[in-house]
Amino acid sequence: MTERASIKDVAALAGVSFKTVSRVVNGVDTVLPELRERVEAAVQTLNYVPNSAARSLKSGSGNTIGIVVDSIDDVFFASLVSAVEDRALEHGLAVIVGSTGFDAQRERDQLALLAGQHVRGIILAPVGDHSDFLVPRRRTLPTVTIDRSIAGFDSVIVDDYGAAKQAVEKLVASGHTRIALLGFDDRLQTAQLRREAYLDVLIDLGQTPDAALAPPVSHAADSVRPVVKKLLALRNPPTAFFVANARHATAVVSVLHEIDRTDVAMVSFGNFSLADAVSPSVTCIDQDPYRIGTLAFDRLVQRFDDPYLEPEQQVAPTTLVERRSHALPLPVQK
Repeated sequence: MTERASIKDVAALAGVSFKTVSRVVNGVDTVLPELRERVEAAVQTLNYVPNSAARSLKSGSGNTIGIVVDSIDDVFFASLVSAVEDRALEHGLAVIVGSTGFDAQRERDQLALLAGQHVRGIILAPVGDHSDFLVPRRRTLPTVTIDRSIAGFDSVIVDDYGAAKQAVEKLVASGHTRIALLGFDDRLQTAQLRREAYLDVLIDLGQTPDAALAPPVSHAADSVRPVVKKLLALRNPPTAFFVANARHATAVVSVLHEIDRTDVAMVSFGNFSLADAVSPSVTCIDQDPYRIGTLAFDRLVQRFDDPYLEPEQQVAPTTLVERRSHALPLPVQK
């Protein structure tokens, strides 16, 4: 066919009604398997792309997208949301932002709320795997995940393992082998991968990782403050910190200055606003959240136009921003 196929063309080729085609295209799960297969085969043969503009006019869901993130005051997600808002405005779309507080049930509630408000699509930083909710709505509620992934859905992530390994190796290259991990939350894919990289670097050095140097820390920024003090009070304290996220890194810098321990080396996974202003300036893995948000929005728009796209995982690049904190000298042994 030289012209764009219509729903009528699909219905005629599949030998079904327009209504059946509409149900299949919109992900309604009450269609008989035999009919669904015929419609999907016709869609593929004709390269049919649903008219998203007409569909949005009919449903009234054409001008809003939802963003669900861990916390709207997190520096990483604040920049990411800003990128999505900028791109959405260019497309004449509004944005609704919700937060999960790292709670899977609250995340589920946010998704249900957005679906009830007939948003056109969702950009999601998943805490839980809500496939049972999202899969039946795959075509009526396009979803792109960010930072973490859900199998079978588009995602924009970074190489958490590779970047974390680079960060820890930077501390090792400066002579540090007694390195503590701060900001580990075992509920998150990202934290698990960053911890795995941290442990692998130590094992490659011939060390037996010390569990005391990698304590779990809750998501609240200030929860890391007493952990820092406890680690530095150990008989054999760490000489360096690998901080697994910018939220906790900001608090770590604050407490180190408060207790006059700016001699402790540090690398943060994630850049933050004061990283280059404090002394010593903080070496960071820069994830470029603005770029991640832009990539996620652009993929969501692609899925508006073609809900049958194969799921795609995009890996956004990271940059090791070398400042001074990774290269602090080892303390003089007394």
